[in-house]
Amino acid sequence: MDDTTQNQNDQQTPAAPAGTEPTPSIEVLQADVERWKALSRQNEKNYNEARTELTQLKEASMTDAEKAVEKAKEEARTAALSEVGTRLVDAELRVQAATAGVALPPAEFLNTSAFVGADGAVNADAIKAFVSSLPKPSNSPEFAQGIGLGRQGDSGSYAAGQIGRDALSRMSPQEIAAARKSGKLDALMRGDL
Repeated sequence: MDDTTQNQNDQQTPAAPAGTEPTPSIEVLQADVERWKALSRQNEKNYNEARTELTQLKEASMTDAEKAVEKAKEEARTAALSEVGTRLVDAELRVQAATAGVALPPAEFLNTSAFVGADGAVNADAIKAFVSSLPKPSNSPEFAQGIGLGRQGDSGSYAAGQIGRDALSRMSPQEIAAARKSGKLDALMRGDL
């Protein structure tokens, strides 16, 4: 073929624009996602098997002295985490309680070692469950707030419909008894007037 026939053939077949590909359907994309998930799970399984095998080979090749050293290291790690774990539990309890807006019981009544796992790590789920079981504080005052505090507010609000001292001085004993029974002398009797 010569160059002129090649150029004519190129002009006859339309070329797709550069950088565009046909859009795959949702089913194709979903199948691709499932394929990658399966491959990822298989790789994770292979990694875990290889790691277990490596650990077993290391343990098999260790001498008794090396095994004793590893055991001592593990015990020391667990002891250190348990010691520090109670402090971490205390801090985590305070944070969770502050976040939830509840008050913790006094520290001497809490068994913080119950929130430390066997490996020495803090059990955050147990702490959350404990803090969520604590009662929420109420917004209302625990006791009546106006008792024994003396005059509250302006005297005009108490004097509405109340009888004053000079009106009382002009009343008969029967009128005083009727006013007292109807509550018109309450402010005077409290010392508000």
